[in-house]
Amino acid sequence: MLNQKYVRIQVRYTGKTGKTVGFIGANWHILRADRFSEEDKKLFISTEEWFNENLPNPPFYSDNPELNNPQKAITYFKTSAIPKYEEKVLILTGLLEKYGVQYDIVFTNSVGEIIYEDDYQIAVI
Repeated sequence: MLNQKYVRIQVRYTGKTGKTVGFIGANWHILRADRFSEEDKKLFISTEEWFNENLPNPPFYSDNPELNNPQKAITYFKTSAIPKYEEKVLILTGLLEKYGVQYDIVFTNSVGEIIYEDDYQIAVI
């Protein structure tokens, strides 16, 4: 594990990309299904806002569903970024556990074609 460069936290179902959904997207699914308690809804929204302020948003993400992620990329954290994001990741994986959504933490060096990279993450197709 220590030699792995990338990590992805993903649930055990696929989304519109045809690939497994990441842990933030899975929490959005719980929110949109109106399953969160009011307290958990606030916790998710504040944590997601923290990610928006502290993790660069890859340029292929768009508010327009027709333009959003046209290459169907998925993202991985760089393992070097784990210390910065671990506390917030644990909040969101804790919500998944609370609402019965199984997830996996996948460490790898083999990710596919990298189409985006910043200091903390990559996006691949």
